Amino acid sequence: MAETVKVLFLDRDGTINEDTGSYITSRAQFQLIEGAGEAIALARAAGYRVVVVTNQAGIARGITTIEQVEDLNRYLNELLEAWHTRYDRCYYCPSHPDHPHPLYDLDAGCRKPEPGMVERAIADFLAEGQVVDRSSSFFVGDKIVDVECGLRAGLRPVLVRTGHNEEQLCINRGIIPEHVADDLYRAVTGHILA
Repeated sequence: MAETVKVLFLDRDGTINEDTGSYITSRAQFQLIEGAGEAIALARAAGYRVVVVTNQAGIARGITTIEQVEDLNRYLNELLEAWHTRYDRCYYCPSHPDHPHPLYDLDAGCRKPEPGMVERAIADFLAEGQVVDRSSSFFVGDKIVDVECGLRAGLRPVLVRTGHNEEQLCINRGIIPEHVADDLYRAVTGHILA
């Protein structure tokens, strides 16, 4: 019989780690936002699966490589060990509409705000006998594309003010998150687990 699970979907750059304003290509550039590790640990302790969902168009643009992105994703879990936690899955989209690529463009629905990465995660959980309860699952990010992706996927979107902090843009475009928090820690403690 399938197990029902709740998932905390997280954008990476600007939500979990500092957004440097350009593509992060090395471990030296990768710095966790204060409280992010603890927030992930608290969410997992409360029973949430944690899934990272990140646009990485720097691959299509030739600024970074698949190997560098995957190394940084591994490094994130290494950093999270300090809080005795980790993420469960990580999905990234290498494509960019202005930089066509025969391989990276195969999954046209992966780039946020399209919900392709979320849907793939949900399908992967299902393949392991776990049904994601979308009504109890959240998507946290720092950009309007994260909020829109969460809405399109039937999740509960939360915007954080770290990174790009597109709160005003969300209001202007009528793409409204369920909650706005100063950072991931406050999103988890003040709303998701409240």
